[in-house]
Amino acid sequence: MNRVEPKTQANPWLILLILCLGFFMILLDTTIVNIAIPSIIDALKAPLDQILWVLNAYILVYAVLLITAGRLGDIYSQRNMFAAGLAIFTLASAFCGLAQSTDQLIVARVIQGVGGALLTPQTLALITSIFPPERRGAAFGVWGAVAGVAAIAGPTLGGFIVTNWSWRWIFYVNLPVGVIALIATFLVIPDLRVGRRHRLDLVGVLLASAGLFGIVFGLIEGQRYDWGAIWGPVTIWQIIIAGFVILVAFVLWERTQEEPLIPLSLFKNRNYSLMNWISTTMSFGMLGLFLPITIYLQSVLGMTPLRAGLTVAPMPLVSMFVAPVAGRLVDKIGGKYILMFGLTVFALGMGLVDWLAAPDSTWLTFLPAYLVAGFGMGCIFAPLSTEAMREVEPRLAGAASGVLNTTRQLGSVVGSAVVGAVLQNRLATALHDQAVSRSATLPPQIPDSIRQQFIASFANAATGGLDVGRGQTGGSAHIPPGTPPELVAQVERYFHDVFVYGFLDAMRPSLAVPVIMVLIGALSCLAIQRRKSGASAAQPYAAAPEPAKVPASH
Repeated sequence: MNRVEPKTQANPWLILLILCLGFFMILLDTTIVNIAIPSIIDALKAPLDQILWVLNAYILVYAVLLITAGRLGDIYSQRNMFAAGLAIFTLASAFCGLAQSTDQLIVARVIQGVGGALLTPQTLALITSIFPPERRGAAFGVWGAVAGVAAIAGPTLGGFIVTNWSWRWIFYVNLPVGVIALIATFLVIPDLRVGRRHRLDLVGVLLASAGLFGIVFGLIEGQRYDWGAIWGPVTIWQIIIAGFVILVAFVLWERTQEEPLIPLSLFKNRNYSLMNWISTTMSFGMLGLFLPITIYLQSVLGMTPLRAGLTVAPMPLVSMFVAPVAGRLVDKIGGKYILMFGLTVFALGMGLVDWLAAPDSTWLTFLPAYLVAGFGMGCIFAPLSTEAMREVEPRLAGAASGVLNTTRQLGSVVGSAVVGAVLQNRLATALHDQAVSRSATLPPQIPDSIRQQFIASFANAATGGLDVGRGQTGGSAHIPPGTPPELVAQVERYFHDVFVYGFLDAMRPSLAVPVIMVLIGALSCLAIQRRKSGASAAQPYAAAPEPAKVPASH
């Protein structure tokens, strides 16, 4: 199938703006909903375990379909798949806002995940196709700034919306953005196609989807089922292992296909393979870090959701300004040492957050640490994307982008699961130890039975799932009626102190895990192959006479 050259021209930076608009909306919805969970529970009268699927249904579908969606872009054109993803996601957002039950909301979130998966891989693929190699770093810098801001801005924006309006508006805000981006897509973004037809490897789709589903589902639900049985004799670990076995079968199948879902030739390029690994470590670190910090800011320091979001806000703000500059620098000197520097500085900044955390910390306490972390974050996305996609042929750009986004999403899920498990394990010990040591200092008027309840309640809270809402300690004990108010106040203060100091004791080693993972990613950058001077890279589709202009469809 020969491509027909369109007659109109479009500025690639305008195309990038539209791509980033859709990408920002998709990434924002992975975090913005978290902050609205209490409001959704109150409005829909739903239990917490059911509401958690409002979060997990989106993440699960999104992660599972990314590889298939990337290949669909290669077959039916990235522009068309980007538009389809926008349309599905925008309509699903309207259904989310209109949902009258938890089941309706979960179904709408599943559809949102389909739209998000269709859209995401096309952004990297279109940037690779539209921008010449010597200008991709700057483009990826802008794309990276959007990715960094969206991943962290969700709690801030969500807190503001929920505080001032209804939880439904965290979905309704997507409607005008989605409609504007969809119209602009057909007006500005070119319909680029390669000169031959592709076919979709349906067996590969089934194997990849089933394998990824098993792994992601197991990691998401593992904590809930205490990593044990889930349906009769079927355990979480069996589901995860089955997912890996199916993925091995998928790789063996792909080796026999003339047009595989994932062209394994991509991994012959050392930098592409390495960037998938580093993307995993980076996402593991970022998402793993924010879980304990979010609980700490709201439950230990007592911040409102909006104030907690604003405390973290300096990090994405700095990243937003640094990323485009880092991208332009990548075009000049390559991404190896910029990426290594960014990962190291980000880990240093988040290590400072862990070190500075105290029971009486304020947002000013963390400002220097978040500024450092934000500077490092701004130096990560552009070199990572540039080094990954630099030598990818345009006909494989969709598949390459799908795999890269999938490894990033898997890193996020694994990071959240591992750090959540470490935090819960450390809390079981820390809360018990704090309760034992502080029970001895309770007033002598408090009966021994209350002291034992005091210790047991925290041990049970840590092992059975800790309720960490604002103002909650996770523990409870029955105080006999008629107890003097001053004694009740003292007991309540001891409960608060046990939780605060116990959580801090548990948080420090929990945060060390993702920091170490990011540093491993930084060390891995030493293996990146530097681009040879004057070496050619994969060229964009469009044979436009000027690098700044590309064909656009009617």
